[in-house]
Amino acid sequence: MQNVLKLEKIMSGWNGVIKGMPHVGATAERSRTVSGRDIELFTEMTGDKNPLHYNRKLAEASVFGGLIVQGGVTSGILNALVAEDLPGPGSVFLGVEWKFSKAVLVGDTITGRVKVTSVREDKPICTIETFVRNQKGEVCLSGKATTYTLPLSSIHSPG
Repeated sequence: MQNVLKLEKIMSGWNGVIKGMPHVGATAERSRTVSGRDIELFTEMTGDKNPLHYNRKLAEASVFGGLIVQGGVTSGILNALVAEDLPGPGSVFLGVEWKFSKAVLVGDTITGRVKVTSVREDKPICTIETFVRNQKGEVCLSGKATTYTLPLSSIHSPG
């Protein structure tokens, strides 16, 4: 009887979550090549017109050696990972702690990776380790995040 009650408690915190409760150690990755269009789209959303993103001559003369994408473009791959893969649909960030250690240049292929480090059984909350690396394997962003996953399968559309 105790095992049944424990199982009910575990399941109640994650009931209705599309991908279910993840396990500690679960990982997911996504890769993409960033482009000048990514810079343009991010600028449309945010107004970030930093010359390091647009002025090729200035950017090439800087410590970065070329046009760099905005930090939001770099971290954006982590949004996709959390929302689509792990924990999955219905997931949002409750908090993030990220360190940007290397700029991402236009044309770089970045790979985002998340790893679950803790899971609350009573609520759909996870702590995850986060990384974004470039095509050379260099860490561009690292840190951790806390996520909450809304139980979307329990939400019903009217009519």
